[in-house]
Amino acid sequence: MKTIFGIQYLRALAAIAVVLFHAAEKTGHSFAIGAAGVDVFFVISGFIMWMISDRRAMSPAGFLLERARRIVPVYWAATAVMVLGALLGLFPNLTLSLEHVLASLFFIPAHSPSSGEIWPVLVQGWTLNFEMFFYLVFALSLSLARRWRLITVAALFAALVAIGATIDTGNALLFTYTRPIMLEFVAGMVVGQIWLKGKIPGQAVGLGLVMFGMAGFAIIALFKLPFDVLSCGPLAVALVTGVLSLEAAGRLRPWRGLVFLGDASYSIYIWHTFAISVIAKLGAVAGFPAGAVFVAAVFGGTALGSAAYLLLERPLAKYLRSPKSAPGSNLATAAAKEAPRLSS
Repeated sequence: MKTIFGIQYLRALAAIAVVLFHAAEKTGHSFAIGAAGVDVFFVISGFIMWMISDRRAMSPAGFLLERARRIVPVYWAATAVMVLGALLGLFPNLTLSLEHVLASLFFIPAHSPSSGEIWPVLVQGWTLNFEMFFYLVFALSLSLARRWRLITVAALFAALVAIGATIDTGNALLFTYTRPIMLEFVAGMVVGQIWLKGKIPGQAVGLGLVMFGMAGFAIIALFKLPFDVLSCGPLAVALVTGVLSLEAAGRLRPWRGLVFLGDASYSIYIWHTFAISVIAKLGAVAGFPAGAVFVAAVFGGTALGSAAYLLLERPLAKYLRSPKSAPGSNLATAAAKEAPRLSS
């Protein structure tokens, strides 16, 4: 399947934005808007799942199995490092409980005994709770006729968000899965449908959408404005749609560095905080300038994630997607031809 370079580039930039956010947070700087990389990721995820489902027939079980192969091994490995580190006393602020560890491993939202927040052991894994819920709903929708899938997922997520707007609950599951951020997956699916129908806006409109999205994020960052999914969601949708418009117009060319970072974006997202934490602590002990520590943390986090992609994620993906490992799966063989170019 032809690589959609614009999606690769956005995945890379979204991952780096999150790295910048955490590096700034650990070194006394501020780059809060970097957290909006998650909004871009969610829109891309909806887009990619809709695209993949259009390419071939797949069963709900086959779809979930392929998603689990893509997501679970790397996440479990990073979570294991966190648990081991806590047991060895390397993370003094991390409090473990068996219930919380199991909830983290199986993508069940739960309150952390360390902070009380609805975070897994590996904090950035909170986004995977949303991803896996979306995959579950999307998988179930595959049993429907294609014309009903988008409207069914959209209606369900809209209903859940409406419930969340009318109740105040401390239940971790109910609170998590009634948040408006879930609508970003639906928006990505809509963009995917527009792309498949050949209705994507033209180059001029696309450029305008990219400028609108980037300017919106820049204004929020420069003026330190409060932001949430209601502002960042539309900006992320505009950015993804605009980049796809430029892609359709043939304005995007292969750039190996960004393509690689797009491939490695999941590992970068999962592993970068380990390097950032170490570099920030060493920099503080050594008395290095905060700016230099910040730069080193960004490069270190990106480098660790890239190494994890090359040494762990890619070899595991190659092994686990072997046709022999999934007899009878309609998805496994075809997915091997697309991953990691079109994966989330």
